[in-house]
Amino acid sequence: MNRHKYVILCPDGMADLPLPELGGKTPLEYAKTPNMDSVAARGVIGLMKAIPDGCLPGSDIGSMSILGYDPLDYYTGRSPLEAVNMGVELGKDDVAFRLNLVNILQKDGKKYMNDYSGGHITTEEAKSIIETFQKELGSDKFQFYPGVSYRHLLVVKDIDINGLQTFAPHDIPDLQIDKYLPHGAVSSREILEIMQKAEKILENHDVNKKRAAAGKLPANSIWLWGQGYKPSMPTIKEAYGLGGSVISAVDLVKGIGKYAGLKVINVPGATGYLDTNYKGKVEYGMESLNSEDFVYIHVEATDEASHEGSIDKKLKAIEDFDNFIVGGVLEGLKKFDEYTLMILPDHYNQVKLKKHTPEPVPFCGFSTKIKNVDGRYHAGYYSEILAQNSGLLFNSGSSLFKAFLNSFKDFV
Repeated sequence: MNRHKYVILCPDGMADLPLPELGGKTPLEYAKTPNMDSVAARGVIGLMKAIPDGCLPGSDIGSMSILGYDPLDYYTGRSPLEAVNMGVELGKDDVAFRLNLVNILQKDGKKYMNDYSGGHITTEEAKSIIETFQKELGSDKFQFYPGVSYRHLLVVKDIDINGLQTFAPHDIPDLQIDKYLPHGAVSSREILEIMQKAEKILENHDVNKKRAAAGKLPANSIWLWGQGYKPSMPTIKEAYGLGGSVISAVDLVKGIGKYAGLKVINVPGATGYLDTNYKGKVEYGMESLNSEDFVYIHVEATDEASHEGSIDKKLKAIEDFDNFIVGGVLEGLKKFDEYTLMILPDHYNQVKLKKHTPEPVPFCGFSTKIKNVDGRYHAGYYSEILAQNSGLLFNSGSSLFKAFLNSFKDFV
């Protein structure tokens, strides 16, 4: 007999508020999601407080919560989580910063955050830019490392970040950037100087010249944020007695997986956008369950669509997630005798605001161990409203993760 299998599926930033354009429905309610609806109808639905009070609503905090970690105990910053997956070993006093390639719009003498992704610059283009930064700005103190698309890394040695405040560029869309620039610490000046020097380099970089000639947005500036030191956290095996794998296109989620002791599975064609290899993620995930007991599959497209403020793209991302990821996983799980499946986003991302918000996220879960559903915590379909109406609320990721490992037996 097969051992019991555990699967978590995360459509990043899927949760949203009702929209007039959708007849007062949320994108999740409006989209066609028969597979997620079937999970909610056969199992459990409710809410989980993924973003603890005092924490900013990001995928770093949300994914740690989903995997059963209390961010208040283990979170030291976003970028160190990304660094480990990029193969960058941080020293005790090293500080990692996320480096976004962005597009800043200048209008009437003021600067605005026009695009947090530098026009969704390609990984190949971005690598050329980061290599130029390393050549011209790199030193014993500052080291630049290329990542994926617009997401990169700067490691700074011997810098005091006590009191330093930075802001995620995707949380300030179309806003004047002055008050969101790094500030609050003696080191702020050093960080601002690096940003200004990078901006000068980008003005005449060949990549931007070619992008402009092709009618694409240039990556005309960098944005440094998410700073922190190397964290220390137990593995999921140590904390919960479970081992397995993580599948994602983004370094952040892979990095959390590495610190959690999970095997990182790199899927060809996983882009972190609407063109990602959905089917490949499912195939690799189901294959991993032949030898392991747990897999966490994360999809970024829903979040990216929200940051773009595109209702149509968000609907497509949700429907693709339901069709290819949830549908594919449900089909793949049929070969196992016993399994528990849970679906939930890591945070809200309001498409109208184009940024994350901290409301408790809706989850639904089903297990082969569930024989009868009495209706108390289940619903006919999966939605934010029905999750709220169920009356089931987990105040931490660890409490929901324990219920998940217990196949929700106390809630049916």
